Order: sequence, then structure tokens, then C-alpha cells
Amino acid sequence: MGHSQKKVIISAAITGAIHTPAMSPYFPASPEQIATQAVEAAKAGAAVVHIHARREDGMPVGDHETFGKILSSIKRQCSAVIGITTGGANGMSTEERFSVIERFQPEMASANGGSMNFCYHKLAKNLTPKYDWELNYLTRTYDNVFKNTFQDMEYCIRTMNKCGTLPEYEVFDYGQLSNLAFFQKEGVITQPIYIQFVPGVMGGFPMSNEGMMFMIDQAKKILGSDIQYSTVAGGRRMFRYATMMALNGGNVRVGMEDGLYIKPNGELAVSNAAQVEKIRRILEDLDYEIATPEEAREMLHLKGGDKVCF
Repeated sequence: MGHSQKKVIISAAITGAIHTPAMSPYFPASPEQIATQAVEAAKAGAAVVHIHARREDGMPVGDHETFGKILSSIKRQCSAVIGITTGGANGMSTEERFSVIERFQPEMASANGGSMNFCYHKLAKNLTPKYDWELNYLTRTYDNVFKNTFQDMEYCIRTMNKCGTLPEYEVFDYGQLSNLAFFQKEGVITQPIYIQFVPGVMGGFPMSNEGMMFMIDQAKKILGSDIQYSTVAGGRRMFRYATMMALNGGNVRVGMEDGLYIKPNGELAVSNAAQVEKIRRILEDLDYEIATPEEAREMLHLKGGDKVCF
């Protein structure tokens, strides 16, 4: 008899810091909408919800008051693992981006694998803005560096270690695996390694089956065969790349941070929950079992939802 297959963790990235309210009438832009859609995604089968904060008009923000309202609302209504961004949004300082970790001490949070030219100015093309901030917010990324120096990364990882927060390493390019290997060798990385591959971003590694297979293979060779991983598959190809990741021993991530669509023909998703329901259906049709929040906590060695500060 063969060994049992591991369950798959579904993560839902609810809003992110790239898309703007004008891009979809279903996009969760306000704090209340973000919290509501996170809870609905959890009820649909997401064991993990990944959270960015936005003000009432949808502008991404990093202030603790807004974050606190969103996080506490989600926690009151469901048992999902709540992960927090340290990527923040373009224009935020590294201090602002990282301050949420010590303040809220979540079970997990994103930890970026290095600096890069993170650009999404093309999203402004033919966009009729709903709010005044949207077009400039998008177009200025053509001259933007997403700053994550070695000093920044070390501070981020050490802070998470101190707070019992699992780093969710977002890897945008091949060389960032070497950055993680450096911190692993130096003993800065002390917790199990969980990677969120991020292909297809303008400024990062291209999205392709061959590229993803290469990154998985190299990550195991460089960082150890016991690492766990998932992928952020942006745009209309979200479901096929999420499925590919599961087929290759990983977990999956969907959500309106990554893509606004439910079908590649351009049909918009009506909610994060709808995307969770679709990937869950795909996985279960392929005979995968879906991890519950408590099973995800065990698989990722998390400290538990009772040990956060919100």
C-alpha cells in the first residue's frame, strides 16, 4: 500500500496592492469588503487568507488602525489562518511595510526574496478611473524599485522569528533563491521554509510550465527537499498554474490580488469565494483532499490563532 498523499492548502489573497476599484465591480476595495470576502473565502475552503489593507476609496494603506479593523473582523468570524503582507504597496517605506509584524504578530506573513523592478503600469491603459488616485498609482510603477535589501530582509526575517510568525517567502526571480540560501547558511532563517513563487510579474521571471518546474527543482536543490511551496499565478492563467503546483507537490493560491477573472475569456470573478470554490472543485475532481485551517497550521508548523495580537 502506498503512502497517503498530503492534503493541499488553499490560500486566498483577498485584495493585494495592484488592482484598483475601477477594474472590477466585484473587487473588495474597502476594509469592510475585504473582511467580508476573506470570511466568505474561508467558508468556501481557503485555509489561509492573505491580507492587505485599503482605505474606504480602495487606496492601499499600511496604517495599524485600518489593518486592525480588518484582521479582528476576520478573526471573529472564522478560524482561517490570517497572513499579513509586508509588501505593502508602492510608495510605502520599508519601516511602514514591516511595522505590522511586531504590532499584530500574525501566524504568517509575506517576506520578499529581494529587490526588483515591480511594474504594472500597463494596467492603466484604457482604464476609466473610479477614484482620482488610481491612474497615477499605476503609472508611477514604471519608475519604481520594490526595495528589499539584504539588511531589509534580515530585519524582516528576524522580526518574524521573534514574533513567532512564519515567513512566506515570495520569490520573484531565480537569484532570490540564493538570497534565501545566504540567510539559511547564516542561521538567520530558523523556521521551516515556505515559498510562494511569483512568476509573470513585469520585472520577475516569466510564467511558463518549464520555468515553474525549473524553480521548484532549483529551490529543492538549493534550500532542501523538505521545503514547502505554492505559487502566485497572476491574471487569467491562475487556475491552470495553481493546479500544476498541486500536481507537483505544492499548495495553491487564488484570489483577487492575483487575478480578477474566473475564466480565461475575461469573465470576472464575482468574489474571492468563487475563485476558491473553482480551485477546490478542480482539486477534488483530481482526488486531492483539502486541508482545514487546523490541518494547515500543523502542516506549516504555525503557532495558532490564539497567539496573535489582534
